[in-house]
Amino acid sequence: MFMTIPTIMTWTRIFAIPLIVGVFYLPDALGTQAEKNLIATVMFVVFAATDWLDGYLARKLNQTSSFGAFLDPVADKFLVCACVLVLVHLQRADVFVALIIIGREIAISALREWMAQIGASKSVAVHMIGKLKTVAQMVAIPFLLFDGVLFGIINTHVWGVWLIWAAAVLTIWSMVYYLQKAIPEIRARAQ
Repeated sequence: MFMTIPTIMTWTRIFAIPLIVGVFYLPDALGTQAEKNLIATVMFVVFAATDWLDGYLARKLNQTSSFGAFLDPVADKFLVCACVLVLVHLQRADVFVALIIIGREIAISALREWMAQIGASKSVAVHMIGKLKTVAQMVAIPFLLFDGVLFGIINTHVWGVWLIWAAAVLTIWSMVYYLQKAIPEIRARAQ
């Protein structure tokens, strides 16, 4: 089951990255900054929603696969990291936040791969802290991409900055949690 409907949807998140990034490089004659912000925000929300939808369809259509299970988090990480870098470039997110988020994704991905190789992947299974981190990121990023006032009352820049920093704190917290769970296995293998 290499190319199933859910897997194709997962691939769309990866293919969306140059589209979202490219919006901000369009000539000013093709749209104002506010229009570019709106287009990128809508694209991010639509493509991010495929993360839930592809998992749902994989289970509903009985099209789960080990390749899909591998590709899904990779697509999520690519999309989030690319958007965080765009936000840093646009000076809407701090470089320190980007380093925390991207560094954690690399470290925990490597940790999970190593733990899977030694047969201890359950000790670093997804935890609620990681899910909260993801929710904070997935709300902060479109708020910062939009960078305006939503419905005439919500300053998305202010909320986005608070949420991206909350995501950074949760990122560190979740990384510490996963490392603590892995330490017994790491110690056992180090001797």
